[in-house]
Amino acid sequence: MKKILISSLAVSALLFTVSCKTDFDQDVSDVVVSKGTADFSKYVALGNSLTSGYRDNALYIDGQNESYPSMIAAQMQLAGGGAFKQPLIPNNSGGFTNLPGFPGKLVLSPTVSPVATAAGGPLDNVSTGAPYQNLGVPGAKSFHLGLAGYGSAAGLQTGTANPYYVRFATSATSSVIQDAVAQKPTFFSLWIGNNDVLSYASSGGIGVDRTGNLNPATYGPNDITDPGVVASVISGYVNALTVGGAKGVLVNIPNVTSIPYFTTVPAQPIANLTATQVTQLNSAYAQYNGGLAQAKAGGLINDAEYQSRLIKFNATVANGAVISDKDLTNLAALGLPSYRQTTAKDFILLTAAGVLPTGGGTSTPLADQFVLTEKETAKVLTATAAYNTSITSIAASKGLALVDANAKLLQLSATSGLQYDGVRYTAKFVTGGSFSLDGVHLTGRGYAIIANEFIKQINAKYGSTLPTVEVNKYSGVKFP
Repeated sequence: MKKILISSLAVSALLFTVSCKTDFDQDVSDVVVSKGTADFSKYVALGNSLTSGYRDNALYIDGQNESYPSMIAAQMQLAGGGAFKQPLIPNNSGGFTNLPGFPGKLVLSPTVSPVATAAGGPLDNVSTGAPYQNLGVPGAKSFHLGLAGYGSAAGLQTGTANPYYVRFATSATSSVIQDAVAQKPTFFSLWIGNNDVLSYASSGGIGVDRTGNLNPATYGPNDITDPGVVASVISGYVNALTVGGAKGVLVNIPNVTSIPYFTTVPAQPIANLTATQVTQLNSAYAQYNGGLAQAKAGGLINDAEYQSRLIKFNATVANGAVISDKDLTNLAALGLPSYRQTTAKDFILLTAAGVLPTGGGTSTPLADQFVLTEKETAKVLTATAAYNTSITSIAASKGLALVDANAKLLQLSATSGLQYDGVRYTAKFVTGGSFSLDGVHLTGRGYAIIANEFIKQINAKYGSTLPTVEVNKYSGVKFP
């Protein structure tokens, strides 16, 4: 991840608190903890990185110990719940020294800029401690949980396996759902489907919308999964998990547009230009603009596209960044690239913060991987809505509890955010308290907020009285 510079003013905002009634206030002094109609004696959690406790762009032991399933399991133990074991990473840095692309966790440097630490050690194997009840696998898409051999070490070379699952899979041929069902859980949580759109969105739309393609074997790593595939595999997992009468909770998928990875950098980030800079930039794009006029006159583009592609900078307003948009009409025959400036409907990714100060988006257009365009965003939100419709339907058909994580993260992304015991939490990068330094995954406090949503819905559905957790006792972003 590129370095992100945070001002001292923004850092001081972390200390701001508001004293008021909170979203999670709960007086449990006179409440007798009970399980209701549920049985918490064997709780198993399935999912991806969010379930594992991943944060700060790595999986490490402190984060795992503050995973939302471990918080929920602790409250379940007050109502007859059993032991809950996690495949803990043996260090507090994360990453793998013997695998490329797996650095250690992000930390704040003295300049308050996130930097990656060195990986903590080689890929280890803790399968002898299986079975584990936290079956969260970072990077897993919906269909991966049912993929036999997803935990095979040999599969790492061919890209058919996941190193996080290789660590604790019960065998080289097992699947995550098989490892879950084999434990005969009495209660389960399943939160999967985020990566089915997130990988596309976080790559700036470098992928394909696979709607209409029901064969995941043909998908690329950044493709959007067909909603029918997501619905089918989740339904299959739920059927397998409930064969013995187990109860559980499903979770829907948050919109990616509510997390700081997509909202931290302004959509129109080029501001405070001098008159000289404006003149230089407009002169540099004059030939391009003239070529667009010729394309319009020749009927190659209509007036709306012509207007949207014109590059114009102004000293008195915030300007859109120049980007290369693959969805524009290809005018390469005229020697014209597919340039335009971003609008308020585009999302510039957090990773772009490292290239904007050095001329990116002005004299040098931002590359595709730095921007989720309006059209690409629409594809993501359409797929997410379809996933959530199916998840809601599956939960209702099986009589399961449902957590609306999408609504909760939208509350966090609002300016007012949420409050707990006088502390305000928002989705603001670094200073909001709920999201970790990767801008996608939560802090310990953020996971506690989500854990409480699980507990509330479990109690409402099954008549249990599990107490919520104390959000403020968990960790947030650590400052140097």
